[in-house]
Amino acid sequence: MTPGASMAVHRVRLWWWRRGGRDRAIVALGFTALLLALFVTLASWLRVSALAAATQPPAASTDPALVHLTLVRNAKKKGAVCLDGSPPGYHLQRGFGSGKDSWLILLEGGGWCSTVASCTSRKMTALGSSRYMERQIPFVGILSNIPSQNPDFLNWNKVRVRYCDGASYSGNVKSDIHNGTKLFFRGQRIWEAIMDELLMKGLANAKQAFLTGCSAGGLATLIHCEDFRALLPEEVTVKCLADAGFFLDEMDISRRRFIRSFYDDVVRLQDVGKKFQDCLSRMEPSQCFFAREIIKNINTPLFILNPAYDVWQIQHILAPESSDNQQSWLRCKLNIHNCDSNQIESLQGFRTALLNGLSDFQHNKNGGIFINSCFVHCQTMNGITWRSPNSPKINNKTIAEAVGDWYFNRREVKEIDCAYPCNPTCINLNLMHPFKM
Repeated sequence: MTPGASMAVHRVRLWWWRRGGRDRAIVALGFTALLLALFVTLASWLRVSALAAATQPPAASTDPALVHLTLVRNAKKKGAVCLDGSPPGYHLQRGFGSGKDSWLILLEGGGWCSTVASCTSRKMTALGSSRYMERQIPFVGILSNIPSQNPDFLNWNKVRVRYCDGASYSGNVKSDIHNGTKLFFRGQRIWEAIMDELLMKGLANAKQAFLTGCSAGGLATLIHCEDFRALLPEEVTVKCLADAGFFLDEMDISRRRFIRSFYDDVVRLQDVGKKFQDCLSRMEPSQCFFAREIIKNINTPLFILNPAYDVWQIQHILAPESSDNQQSWLRCKLNIHNCDSNQIESLQGFRTALLNGLSDFQHNKNGGIFINSCFVHCQTMNGITWRSPNSPKINNKTIAEAVGDWYFNRREVKEIDCAYPCNPTCINLNLMHPFKM
């Protein structure tokens, strides 16, 4: 079995373990985002590997590079630890040639935990402990070093930061005992410790730097974009990209604000509010945790990438399980092609809310936007949606091409797709059969 196939099998086993048991239902919201990324990444790897086997001579390979895990040194001394107290980690692939002084850092996502019970459950997974993190992971999508898949960033120093704090790398609670349970809420210290280590490993000498993240990591990118800019001299080109991190503060199908209530629990449990001092003078801490508010204080050039019909948001913001007792939305939430006319109308309203949330940002001369009409989540982290013959396109541009054009100032990028189902290039997930695309 090839290393890539072995990694795929390992991830399937991890997915299967996480599926089982109603006793894990309390943490389902936190895991769904990571599983969605897993489904797309694994499907991408399988398709690329099959194509390579069929079309390439034996000596050639399009398998993604497997990159080793590095644990943060002196993490416990710095108080920069995962939920269970283990050291956080990251995967670093060194740049070469013209990219040796350029850095791309990706913040991994995976939802949030809002209670002591749900955070305790995460301690037994890679989302709360480095003891369960894979020691090697494939670098694909925006992290790929395959020229055809990632021509603009293939030879940069690339880092994938593992997510193990449950609050978008932003919590900071001194105490480690909560309701008699030992838990460490140290996301802010994890961010600082990893950045300090990367600065020592060459980030301090960067001429170009790019902070990215997916899902909860996309939200973290927004939270830390200005912090990242402040790490480097003014003459360094620094930009940020939030992939599927623009979560909406919208009412669900039962006219309740489930996600705001959930965020309120996250913010209070992990004392995240101190990150938003300016916002706190105007509104509740939970409202300050939404992207629409955070981007008001970002001056660094920023790119917003989001599907108009984000799978995670439809499942947990628009139609959460608690508001769908009859499960009338279940089939729709698993496959957009199963949605009836009333559900499609609700989805179009959700798309409108996203565009309204971005209305001011559309006039930001340094900002980039790519909002496609796909039913997916996290599009930079796999080869198919990032850049491939089958990638979703707007105005005949893939996501990779749009992001590259924006980062290198080749053109202005403000791409907003027409409404579903107008775009035939879309990758629409079918979670009834998650490994088929």
